[in-house]
Amino acid sequence: MAGVDYQPLLDEIAAGVRPQIGRGAVASYIPALAGVGIGHFGMAVADIDGQVAGVGDWRRPFSVQSISKIYTLALVLAEGGEDVWRRVGREPSGTPFNSLVQLEYENGIPRNPFINAGSLVVTDRLLSLTGDARGALRTFLRAESCNRGVDFDIAVADSEAEHGHRNAALGHFLADLGNLENDVADVLAHYFSQCALAMSCRDLALATGFLARHGLRGDGSRLLSVREAKQVNGVMLTCGAYDAAGEFAYRVGLPGKSGVGGGIVAVVPGRCTVAVWSPGIDEQGNSVAGVAALDHFTTLTGWSVF
Repeated sequence: MAGVDYQPLLDEIAAGVRPQIGRGAVASYIPALAGVGIGHFGMAVADIDGQVAGVGDWRRPFSVQSISKIYTLALVLAEGGEDVWRRVGREPSGTPFNSLVQLEYENGIPRNPFINAGSLVVTDRLLSLTGDARGALRTFLRAESCNRGVDFDIAVADSEAEHGHRNAALGHFLADLGNLENDVADVLAHYFSQCALAMSCRDLALATGFLARHGLRGDGSRLLSVREAKQVNGVMLTCGAYDAAGEFAYRVGLPGKSGVGGGIVAVVPGRCTVAVWSPGIDEQGNSVAGVAALDHFTTLTGWSVF
């Protein structure tokens, strides 16, 4: 795919989604995110050779929130194989991402690794495998994004911890049902840090390239088997947009993962990765302008998995 000029496409998409920018609302339930300007928009495309193009605020770091769950899952699969699937499912939730009801009904086995309960289990497993889940995650993302400046936003992490009572309840419920290996407080601390990562669209597009390269990292080494990369992409397609994954598949047609910070990253297997950011989110937690931009991208290129 070397030599593809994405810039005219990105400029056209940015112009097309301009009316959507500023729609929705910022994630005010996390106070540190409440002050983010709703008028931002950035988009970046990274091809499988690591060439990147962008438009708008594509180099501006933002809070990636649940997008980080892709990478913790990938690291767990790389370190510990498929054992994690005995502790977390692979089905869409159909309920809010922080639901306690579903977790109780299903005896402490979260529906998928991208809802909060599922990600707590994955973070717990990465902590057991590495001794430092957030450190392993940061090291990986710095390497794949070629940006040594990728780091946690301490103010956001502290804000999430201070107001993270629902996540704490999920953690204690998981522990009560025997689905955490480590101390709840330790798991929560690593979880809040991973969600508080600050990255740009450029960083995210590059960092997710291993899924477009069927498991190969940027340096050519293998992180995941072809089968494991396929599995992660599959779960992203069905579970990556909270309880609006069906709508995302309908409009975009790509594996993707969103975050309530307004970011979304999507994968075109064998071609490229696309990251978009606009802080205004809908009731399900997905960026209004971001989904519209990805809809434009797959419509204009004809690149989807369908």
